[in-house]
This record gives sequence, structure tokens and C-alpha cells, in this order.
Amino acid sequence: MTIKTAIVNGVASIEIARPEKKNALTSDMYQQMADAINAAATAGEVRAVLIYGQPGIFTSGNDLEDFMARPRSGEDAPVFQFMRALLGCDKPVIAAVTGGAIGIGTTMLLHCDFVFVADDARLAMPFVSLGLVPEFASSLLVPQLMGNRRAAEKLLLGDPFTGEQAVECGIANAVLPAGEVVNHARRVAERFNKLAPSAVRESKRLMRAPQAQTVLATIKTEAEIFGARLRSPEAMEAFQAFFQKRQPDFSKFE
Repeated sequence: MTIKTAIVNGVASIEIARPEKKNALTSDMYQQMADAINAAATAGEVRAVLIYGQPGIFTSGNDLEDFMARPRSGEDAPVFQFMRALLGCDKPVIAAVTGGAIGIGTTMLLHCDFVFVADDARLAMPFVSLGLVPEFASSLLVPQLMGNRRAAEKLLLGDPFTGEQAVECGIANAVLPAGEVVNHARRVAERFNKLAPSAVRESKRLMRAPQAQTVLATIKTEAEIFGARLRSPEAMEAFQAFFQKRQPDFSKFE
């Protein structure tokens, strides 16, 4: 099982469990996570959702082999089902991040209500280095959180950043020791067992409503450009370089 799910004490946990591949996400894994979030959203006993990875790795992002074999195709692609499920979940979603959170491993955090990161966390959005563009509304939300200058460092240069920096710029709530972050996140999730559930849901909707349509529109626009970029010569060079374990050579492109 590469995605493990359980419901314990009102918390639906979704564990990314593919450590031998650095928790790289396949289409099947996206589908499983989407299904788990949707099930949690409608389960009366669930008051919150907890997403976490393995010790030392949250997720390294898309599995490029699976990504190339099964490219995103249309709005029903599993990755978009996952995005819609996370966006549409009206219950609190808490993420616990240890180690690397690459690509969508970082952009999904923008849509969680609470994010706790370990002191070994390393976040990055290296889309441009793969000949691609930002996704999951990160081109909208990252500049809003960080300002355009620091967003350019993260989205154009793809500079990695620490858990402390994630807290500073508003992506995360707090930094904790790596061995404590998941348990702390679970304790926060369990606090919703003592709160009025419909009041929580309505409050979350109110907080998200002013920008909800803009976020959806941004995701759609990003996806169209992202899909076109996947077929671009720059992306092909980047993917070949990845598999050949070398640096991509973009010098021939204008």
C-alpha cells in the first residue's frame, strides 16, 4: 500500500508510504488520496483530515516515469481529482511535513488549513528547472504569501527553503523536532472533536470564499500551460537529463 488510510479518534489520516521511491506520487496514488479525502469529507465521524509522509520525506513530487507514461489528460486526471478533493474538503486539513516536500509536495500545503514542518524539512518548487510552470494555484498564492521578490526566488529559480522560512512566509504554522511533528499535528486535528462541526465547516468556507473562484481559475490556466509545456523541447531535455543523471542543457533554447 503506497497510500495508507485510517480513521482514529475522529481524524482521517492519509499516509504517503512509498519511501523506497522517496514518496514520489503516481496517478494511482493521487486517485487514492482523492478518494480518501472525499470519503473523509462525507464521513460523520471524521472531524479533521491529517496528511503526512515518511520519516525524512513528505513527498518528492511526481514520479517522473509514471508521469511520462501516463501524462495528465483532461480534468478527470487523478492529479486534478486530488486537487479538487483537497480544495473542496470543508473539514480542517492538517499536514505534517518531514524531510523533502518537492513540487506538489509544497504546493498542496497552500491548500491545507494547518501545516507543521519538521526541523529537517526542505521545501522546493523546481518547476522551471523541469521546463514546466507552477501548478495548484501556486503562481497566485505564493506571491500573495511572500511578495513577488521572494516568490521569484522560489518559483523562477526554484530555490529550496527550510521549515523556518516556510513559517516566516506563512506557508507553515510551526517548526518542530522531526520525531514530534506528526504527533503534534494529530493532537491539533483531535482538537476539532471538541468543537462544533458545522460551525467549523461554515467558518472554513467563509475564509476561503472570497478567493475560491480565482483559485479555481488559476489552477485551470496553469494546467493548460503545464500540459503544453510537458510536450515542449525544454521539458523533454529536462526529463532526459533527469533519467541520465546529468544537468539539463537549455543553452540551445531561446
